Amino acid sequence: MAVLEIHKAGDPVLKKVCEPVKRIDKKVKRILKDMAETLYKTKNGIGLAAPQVGILQRIVVIDLQDGNGLLELINPVITKKEGSQVVGEGCLSVPNFEGEVERAVYVECEYTDASGKKQFIATEGLLAICLQHETDHLDGILFTDKAVTITLKAPED
Repeated sequence: MAVLEIHKAGDPVLKKVCEPVKRIDKKVKRILKDMAETLYKTKNGIGLAAPQVGILQRIVVIDLQDGNGLLELINPVITKKEGSQVVGEGCLSVPNFEGEVERAVYVECEYTDASGKKQFIATEGLLAICLQHETDHLDGILFTDKAVTITLKAPED
């Protein structure tokens, strides 16, 4: 496994639309493992999308650190959104800023897991927010593109 470089805002790769994964092979499984290792090496990241590590494929990893473990999503598609809320967000690709973003309260998402099985999630709360944030990355959208407010983060001790 390898820790990958996280691309920062201003890098053109973050503004590109990712290609769907056509086949889940060893390479895709390696990308998932490397993305997970990269996510776990960050101080406070809970999600990572492939373009953030320079890979233009529709792949996302999420671990909310809530005891449910790692969620690996290949070709995720949000199929339903309900409600509206303004939530605070940050991003590993925009490390010095945070902002408030309008997001759906409830989402349904279809995706393929690493074993090739179709999966479905219906959720709200932090997972719903994270799914929206990470799938935006797959379409070249950063949270700063949608933010109602953006502020400089307070320095960490």
